[in-house]
Amino acid sequence: MLKKSSVEIEGQSTSCICISYQLDRSSVPAITFSCTAMIGDFYGICQGEFNLGSPCIQKIIVDGLDVLFLSIFFLFLLVEYVRRHSISQNTRKDWVFLACSVCCLIISIAHFSAVLWDIFVEDGFNQWCWVVHLVRGLIWISLAVSLIFQRTKATKILILIWWVCSALLVFAINLEVLLRTNTIPILDVVSWPVNFFLLCCALRLLRHLVSRNNIGQNLSEPLLGKEGEKIQSHLGKSSFINQLTFSWLNPLLRSGYLKPLVLEDIPSLVSEDEALSAYHSFLSAWDVLWKRKSSGNSVNLVLQAIAKVYLKESIITGIFAFLRTISVVVSPLLLYAFVQYTSLEEENLRYGFLLVGLLVVVKIVESISQRQRIFTARRSGMRMRSALMAAVYQKQLKLSSIGRKRHSTGEIVNYIAVDAYRMGEFPFWFHSTWMYALQLFLAIGVLFGIVGLGALPGLVPLFICGLLNIPFAKVLQNCQSQFMVAQDKRLRSTSEVLNNMKVIKLHSWEENFKKLIESLRDSEFKWLSKTQIIKSYGTGLYWMSPTLVSSIVFVGCAITKSAPLNASTIFTILATLRSMSEPVRMIPEALSMLIQVKVSFDRLETFLLDDELKDEKERSLLPSASISVRMNSGVFCWNKDTDAPTLRAVDLEVRKGQKVAVCGPVGAGKSSLLYAILGEIPKISGHIDVSGRIAYVSQIAWIQSGTVRDNILYGKPMDSSKYEMAVKACALDKDLDSFSHGDLTEIGQRGINMSGGQKQRIQLARAVYNDADIYLLDDPFSAVDAHTAAILFNNCVMGALETKTVILVTHQVEFLVEVDRILVMESGQVTQSGSYLDLLSAGTAFEQLVNAHRNSMTVLDPADIGHRDEFQKKDEDQPKESYKSYPMKENSEGEISLKGTTGVQLTEAEEKEIGDVGWKPFFNYITVSKGILLLSLCILTQSAFAALQAASTYWLAIAIQVPRITVATLIGVYTGISALSALFVYLRSYFAALLGLKASKAFFSHFIDSVFRAPMLFFDSTPVGRILTRASSDLCVLDFDIPFSAVFVIAAFIDMLSTIGIMAAVTWQVLIVGVLAMLAANYVQGYYLASARELIRINGTTKAPVMNYAAETSLGVATIRAFSMMNSFFLNYLKLIDTDASLFFHSNAAMEWLLIRVEALQNLTLFTAALLLVLLPQGTISPGLVGLSLSYALSLTGTQMFFTRWYCNLANYIISVERIKQFMDIPPEPPAVVDNKRPPALWPSQGRIDLQNLKIKYRPNASLVLKGITCSFKEGNRVGVVGRTGSGKTTLISALFRLVEPDSGRILIDGLDICSIGLRDLRLKLSIIPQEPTLFRGTVRTNLDPLGLYSDQQIWEAIEKCQLKATIRSLPNLLDSSVSDEGDNWSVGQRQLFCLGRVLLKRNKILVLDEATASIDSATDAILQKVIRKEFSNCTVITVAHRVPTVIDSDMVMVLSYGKLVEYDEPSKLMETNSSFSKLVAEYWSSCRRSSQQNLEM
Repeated sequence: MLKKSSVEIEGQSTSCICISYQLDRSSVPAITFSCTAMIGDFYGICQGEFNLGSPCIQKIIVDGLDVLFLSIFFLFLLVEYVRRHSISQNTRKDWVFLACSVCCLIISIAHFSAVLWDIFVEDGFNQWCWVVHLVRGLIWISLAVSLIFQRTKATKILILIWWVCSALLVFAINLEVLLRTNTIPILDVVSWPVNFFLLCCALRLLRHLVSRNNIGQNLSEPLLGKEGEKIQSHLGKSSFINQLTFSWLNPLLRSGYLKPLVLEDIPSLVSEDEALSAYHSFLSAWDVLWKRKSSGNSVNLVLQAIAKVYLKESIITGIFAFLRTISVVVSPLLLYAFVQYTSLEEENLRYGFLLVGLLVVVKIVESISQRQRIFTARRSGMRMRSALMAAVYQKQLKLSSIGRKRHSTGEIVNYIAVDAYRMGEFPFWFHSTWMYALQLFLAIGVLFGIVGLGALPGLVPLFICGLLNIPFAKVLQNCQSQFMVAQDKRLRSTSEVLNNMKVIKLHSWEENFKKLIESLRDSEFKWLSKTQIIKSYGTGLYWMSPTLVSSIVFVGCAITKSAPLNASTIFTILATLRSMSEPVRMIPEALSMLIQVKVSFDRLETFLLDDELKDEKERSLLPSASISVRMNSGVFCWNKDTDAPTLRAVDLEVRKGQKVAVCGPVGAGKSSLLYAILGEIPKISGHIDVSGRIAYVSQIAWIQSGTVRDNILYGKPMDSSKYEMAVKACALDKDLDSFSHGDLTEIGQRGINMSGGQKQRIQLARAVYNDADIYLLDDPFSAVDAHTAAILFNNCVMGALETKTVILVTHQVEFLVEVDRILVMESGQVTQSGSYLDLLSAGTAFEQLVNAHRNSMTVLDPADIGHRDEFQKKDEDQPKESYKSYPMKENSEGEISLKGTTGVQLTEAEEKEIGDVGWKPFFNYITVSKGILLLSLCILTQSAFAALQAASTYWLAIAIQVPRITVATLIGVYTGISALSALFVYLRSYFAALLGLKASKAFFSHFIDSVFRAPMLFFDSTPVGRILTRASSDLCVLDFDIPFSAVFVIAAFIDMLSTIGIMAAVTWQVLIVGVLAMLAANYVQGYYLASARELIRINGTTKAPVMNYAAETSLGVATIRAFSMMNSFFLNYLKLIDTDASLFFHSNAAMEWLLIRVEALQNLTLFTAALLLVLLPQGTISPGLVGLSLSYALSLTGTQMFFTRWYCNLANYIISVERIKQFMDIPPEPPAVVDNKRPPALWPSQGRIDLQNLKIKYRPNASLVLKGITCSFKEGNRVGVVGRTGSGKTTLISALFRLVEPDSGRILIDGLDICSIGLRDLRLKLSIIPQEPTLFRGTVRTNLDPLGLYSDQQIWEAIEKCQLKATIRSLPNLLDSSVSDEGDNWSVGQRQLFCLGRVLLKRNKILVLDEATASIDSATDAILQKVIRKEFSNCTVITVAHRVPTVIDSDMVMVLSYGKLVEYDEPSKLMETNSSFSKLVAEYWSSCRRSSQQNLEM
């Protein structure tokens, strides 16, 4: 044991007094140092001997080096002084440097005092001790000066080298003196901390130099480099050493440390890591395997292809894993050797240094192999992930209609977001499985080698624990599988709700859909709870197993006497079992992950092998160059399993340049005919030939996220003249002029910020610009007003496409007279074909369509048909004036200018935090979940666990040295303490699970409430992918990762403190290195986190575009294929994958960069502890304490790694809290119910609506969209609202439903201000058929009656009235017949009829029809108008329509222009004057003129 020795004073100077302590051993006398011994005679330095191993000589050499440095330093200062006129840089004040300078000055004063004492008090002038103190005083005062004056870069570099060299050399000499003599001079003791302070200043100066250098580089790089040039990764050109140590990341991390990283700072991937390379490798392997595939082969093809492509990388990763396993297993053997070494009677330093050398080699191999194993595994995983994401995307471009029915858009996105993403972890877990199994077997071998047969009984509990893990893993796997199924259901419903939020808000269904999602979350939460609680049981089992095994092994040793139960045996057993415990814990988790991967492989294989589109249309030149499309006896069917084909016996021949119109009632098969020409619908029989390139305009406009220009160019190069022609032909020029950003205006997701007419015209312009040979137009005029439709038909179809072949599906009978040929379809057959006159003379179906149109036209002026000529004349005289007076577009009814200010687009870049936000997100996590009590319990139980663990091993170290303690007592006490510690660690995990579950529940509840209460403007400006990412991946991090990460950080920190504490209790000197290593590790960690945080944040914004693009493509795949743009879209998608993968890659590499450095620093602590145990004289420390110290020292690196990894993981995971919190604080719309202002139960009893100076703007800084509208809609009246596209019609409806709040003015319904009541009370009393019909996945019943309020009889009555009865009666499941995602298995017209059925069931006093019959034919429209007039005869009906006949029989007509009320009167009165409405009617009549004339002639 250590005790203080007597203090002796020799020589003349008190400055040479030494503090010493001696070890209580007879062979080592007390050692003291005098001034003579330390300094010696000046002429015979250090007692006349020149020995470089002498500390005295070493100190003299260090002093000499310091004198050299200070001489050069003052020379630099002199040169600066002489040339100071050229020095403009000011001295930078740094309080840290100033404090260190003061400390140095104090040390120099102490040395000068010693000089005076030696000369005058001790009369030591003839001794040379005072000279040494004088030199050292000058050195210290020079150091003080150097800390203040640092002007030039050269001076800074000089003093940096000086400080580092001086501090490290003094540190080394003092440590050597302390180890050799156990004494140290008092002045050296005082100056040692100041040396350390000086070293810290050196690091601070180095950082300052680096930062200035990088700032200079950052300033110069944009001038030198090309604008927009992508930074290349340094990995490809780095050296072998840089690759081993991840130093190739230094430029990125340095940049991230100096400033917050942005996406442009992230280097691109090397070519072999790019998605295109990975996909081509996978595709070539897949094609070979697919051709060889036999029905009897059950091996997954995706797995085989992946294995074939990545075999080489897998072997390299396997080598690293093997080296790591060997090094881990060897560590307990080294511990055994060290304990045996301390038991030797004679000191053998050579053997001791050999052991230390072996330890260094083993730990370096372990560190490098572990880091490279993880890095190479994740790199391979990234390549696999990219390859499979690309394969899934490419497959969806080829997927047939049958395949698309089996795989919805949401499921395809899931294949990418979940299954392909999971491949990123597959190589890691695959190699972990066999590596841990090998480690377990080797550790058992080591145990037998050390203990012999005594280890045999210990295998029994180990085997039992292993067997228990199997059912445990199965239960856990089942829970996780069920959780994933429940999560898929929730995300599918969430996606559907978010995509259709406008309809949900209009009908006030938010509460019901919110409850639906919450119920799905409850089901998901049930499995989450089971999973987390089972994991806490697993933690208890994991910590209990080493206790049981070690105790039984000890008993086995005692009984069999196969090995002595001494320190070397005990601590080697503990170290070996510690290396075995990791495999015992990790193997079940690895197997669980592999099972999940297997499920993903199966899902991906099923999708990739599904039915592809057969390219049955031959786009080669037909024998006759004049034929564009030829179809002979074509029979087509969407579902091959059904008996009734969609199209039957279709014969069609379209000549080049012909304009062919296709008309017929709803559900006749008009759109299916176009799909048949495109090759989208499976062909049963017949033949089809197509000659030339096709352009397709779908009935529901498909618009991409991006600018208007991007949507028109569609990947083609810009041709200004052709572009302007396309824009003008599609009447988009005035729209673009009104947009603040022109054609660079950003379009929101699915065209959310564009009106229906704008979207249709943009995709029409896309087709025109494409300059194809054949144009397939599917009802492109349904979303625009009559005047715009006429312009589009004349300027676009008959003008710009004059020489092109056009097949036009339309319900606008007025245009049919202009076309070359008309096809009339009914029940999937072409019933009539010919010119307009031919068909009229033939009668039947076509005549019914024309008559329906004629009837609607006679309503224009039934009393005076003669006015038609007057209207014709007006139209002929003033065509230009009319067009000029009513510009086409005015700010998209305000949507385009939502942001208000120029320079800001509707959809902004995703918001993210920047820099270090400290503990705020974690504080939010605790406060939102109200989990402070649970967190405190976690800390307490972990502290108790660490204390008990330390106590159990300390007991073994002490008790083994006490002879009177029996083996039974030794083992019994150890087992009891360890078992108790296992209970505490179980409680810790249990409390962590509860904390996580509580947080998940709280965050989800707040998040979903906030999203459902958000105003419609939020959904217009926020892509659905952003919300879904938070509801899926970010929420998943909250569910699984954050609670256990937080507890692991706490646990590792406490374990680290207890480890260093135990090591210091045995060899206190290790504290010096240990504390320095921890401080350095903390600095490196902070350096890393500056970049890592931003990498994770940016990665959070790069994943959503990958998913959005895939979902967007899935919705518009028919358009993409029609334009033959598959390759272009695929290449764009690969760029998105690479951007996302680059963040993933650099995040993982940065983590390994950090860990290898922290591991190296902690290995220094281990090496120091081992070196001290070797250097200390034999017998100084008992073997038990040596074993205790080394067993903890060997685990220190692992504990530090564990702490660092989980601390950094937590710092990254906590970003998910930031992201979810952003959407928990969305400014809400007004309350659903205002308790003290509830309307009467029968309100509105009349249905009167008063608009009083109504002004609407979408944002405070935006321009007005409705500009002071005042009028009244009398109760029971039918009011028609007309106006040009963008005049404010839809905004008026939005104001009525309070989707947007009035800026000023009021809306009164039956005298009640609608802004004074709750939104739910208002919207439930209003009915609407929206412009874009929306169906939800489910059944006919759930779509007509989502709230389940009506009987089957009432539903059938509504179905009959809305003309759907015959269609639904023909379905086998009737009301329970399925409705697919987005209602894709129903035509657009049928979807609008569904919406009509909903309002027929509700029967409110006020009904709004917003372009409700735009997608149905005139005959059906006429029938429905009669139904509406009959069923809603006592109701106020507001009709927004493009078809003039739809509103001509209204009681009142409102004409809007530029957001102003132009006219409001009875239609008959307005038509008697030269009103705006009469002009609209005239324009409509003009477009129908020729058709009507033909009717009259007939």
